[in-house]
Amino acid sequence: MSDRTYRVIVRGVFADLDDAQRAELLAAADRHDILNAAFTDEGSLIYDRALRAFSFRCVVRQPADEEDEMAVEYACDRAATALAARGLRHGVLRATATSVDDMRIRRPRR
Repeated sequence: MSDRTYRVIVRGVFADLDDAQRAELLAAADRHDILNAAFTDEGSLIYDRALRAFSFRCVVRQPADEEDEMAVEYACDRAATALAARGLRHGVLRATATSVDDMRIRRPRR
């Protein structure tokens, strides 16, 4: 059975950040800027210095017979786990998934 690969963007807002968490996030903000965003297996956390909203970009691979919506659920779980590991709380997570297998690459004609 083949697998399908998705690029998923999970969005949310930080909740109840204390002063220490704010200081830690601000100290690392340059590494988590949108310009450094990447879709990786472990996921990339992106936020700005306002420390309100964030996004988490990851790659999800799943069996082809699973519903596309499962990729969204896996990514939301992965994002929640990554945030919890850093002691960060968040609001409701929303996500969108794009199947890499369905993407068409338009190459310029020469």
